[in-house]
Amino acid sequence: MGARHAVVAGGGIGGLAAAVALNRRGWRVIVCERAPVLTGIGAGIVLAPNALRALDSIGLGAEVWAGEALAGAVGLRTPDGRWLSRAGTGAASSWDGLPARAVHRGFLIDALAAALPPGVVQLGVSVTGVEHAGGAVVARTSAGDLRADVVVAADGMRSVLRGQLFPRHPGLRHAGEAGWRAVLPGIGPPARSAAETWGRGERFGIVPLVDGRIYLYATATAATGTKPADHHAELTRRFGTWHDPIPALLDRLDPRNPEPVDVLHHDFHELASPLPRFHSGRVALLGDAAHAMTPNMGQGGCQAIEDAVVLAHALASDADVPAALAAYTESRHRRTTLISRRSRRIGDLARLSHPLAVSARNLAVRATPSSVTSRALDTVLGWQPPSGPASTVVRA
Repeated sequence: MGARHAVVAGGGIGGLAAAVALNRRGWRVIVCERAPVLTGIGAGIVLAPNALRALDSIGLGAEVWAGEALAGAVGLRTPDGRWLSRAGTGAASSWDGLPARAVHRGFLIDALAAALPPGVVQLGVSVTGVEHAGGAVVARTSAGDLRADVVVAADGMRSVLRGQLFPRHPGLRHAGEAGWRAVLPGIGPPARSAAETWGRGERFGIVPLVDGRIYLYATATAATGTKPADHHAELTRRFGTWHDPIPALLDRLDPRNPEPVDVLHHDFHELASPLPRFHSGRVALLGDAAHAMTPNMGQGGCQAIEDAVVLAHALASDADVPAALAAYTESRHRRTTLISRRSRRIGDLARLSHPLAVSARNLAVRATPSSVTSRALDTVLGWQPPSGPASTVVRA
């Protein structure tokens, strides 16, 4: 049987990971990315052990992620600096001896793109629709039609292909929060360790990246479309009196500094309800297109990478493509739905603002043994890439 053809709609983390995984399985792949350049937005991503294990299975192993693992204490704090929960990285950010790595999203995008042959990624090309034609599927693109054996819809949270394939699905809902993100150069006050601080309807996170830079993020309850006129002033108003090193890190976001730092601001959205399945005929949905979730567990990108590996495994044999995609749905739907729901529940707790509710939440977090938290993470961090026959269904 000759090489089979795949078209991947979207050159983000999930789409590129799928392209790498399929290419290593012998597929001829074209990635259509509507942007004129491949770029990771100016933010960090924590590659949890489950994601690192998935990347290793497609040839992007430990040598790619040189640098320090997340170090020191990882946990939750209150605005005055007291710890709500605290654990070493062995319990909180690693599983089975595999430590998490925090990298810039641009670095991850570059690493995935470098693992593909020249010419695979087509920039400035958008996929506008799909149409099944006999034993194939046609991707309608801005550069013309592409006939393929499978199309991978990795076109993001506002997926055009999801809307075409599931027109009755309610789509996205606003999650009641907005967030800020920024990456600071590796100079000035150190971040010391990764931690998230919970206030009353507000959070602030600090994550050291492997290259020495510092990834900052903050969240606050907000109505959809709310956008401050001055992000630095708003962040300082909300978080400027919180524990060290938050005030010093915020000072480095001042736009009057000689080298200003870009601050991203966005609303949080998620799918209003799970899709009935992650495939339709010869089209597979992946990442945010399939299961857009809130960022409260830091698993959105990690789950997209898992999707990519499982999808390529399902398509590895010469089996019928629609049957293989049905196996992919069976492998991924329950796991991603559970993680999405857990992320939503964490967001509900973090958004509490009434003083009594916040006090009760904090007491409950303090009273929860770290061993209980670690066991709860096992089902997420302990995921293993599929092995054995491609028809095997892999469940969490």
